[in-house]
Amino acid sequence: MNNLYTKGAILLLSGPSGCGKSSLLKEVYKIINNYHFSISTTTREPRIGEKHGVDYYFVTKDEFEKDIKNGDFLEWAEVHGNYYGTSLKPINQALKESKLVIFDIDVQGFEQVITKLRDITTTVFITTPTIKELENRLYTRNTDSKEVIEKRISNAKAEIEYIDQYDYFIVNDDLKIASEQLVSIARSSLVKASLYNKEEIIKNWNK
Repeated sequence: MNNLYTKGAILLLSGPSGCGKSSLLKEVYKIINNYHFSISTTTREPRIGEKHGVDYYFVTKDEFEKDIKNGDFLEWAEVHGNYYGTSLKPINQALKESKLVIFDIDVQGFEQVITKLRDITTTVFITTPTIKELENRLYTRNTDSKEVIEKRISNAKAEIEYIDQYDYFIVNDDLKIASEQLVSIARSSLVKASLYNKEEIIKNWNK
């Protein structure tokens, strides 16, 4: 396909921890090969099994704050007492390669990305059917303390208020149905009219 009609795009996912975003993305990866998952930088301690450069880039608070001052983040936020942010360099490279850049970030990060990259971004909010189901999933996976889980539940109650600001809303009750919905959204995000320069398209079309 002509490079004029092949553009990189951003698929931004938000939703409470425990809603199943990772499971849904596994289905997206089966369909869309040319993607780049944006790995966040954080100051929190790694959980058991997490690896630097795979799950997150783990840095000190001083290192993170230095990068903020240098303008090296597309977005950043302080969540649960720790910094999280998204570096611009790998994102720009992936977009040049016409990849689908996938973000999994919170509502604060969503607002910053939309402010800067609205035209090339498709946004999806994912959650569980009820707050009780979310709480059950968080306790069942047994990766966080009770205090952290309570903070996540509190944040989830606040974040659900933002769903009308997203392009799409998915309730992950049935994994098969929810994954089919997300795959459809991912595909459509790569052909949004707003990705393209109107004058450039018309000039090429009239040749």
